[in-house]
Amino acid sequence: MIEHSLYDFLRHLADSWVLLAMFIVFLVLAAWPFRPGARERNNKAANMIFEDKNDG
Repeated sequence: MIEHSLYDFLRHLADSWVLLAMFIVFLVLAAWPFRPGARERNNKAANMIFEDKNDG
């Protein structure tokens, strides 16, 4: 009878499903700023450093 250790189980899990989950999370986070509704917010954040305190 072959007995698998917890380490073997966790390593197999990390090599397959966790790797896939991390890749999906990476894709979602990388694509998040490019969603259609974010254009105004991104432009405001990009130009924020050029605003003076007196500009409002």
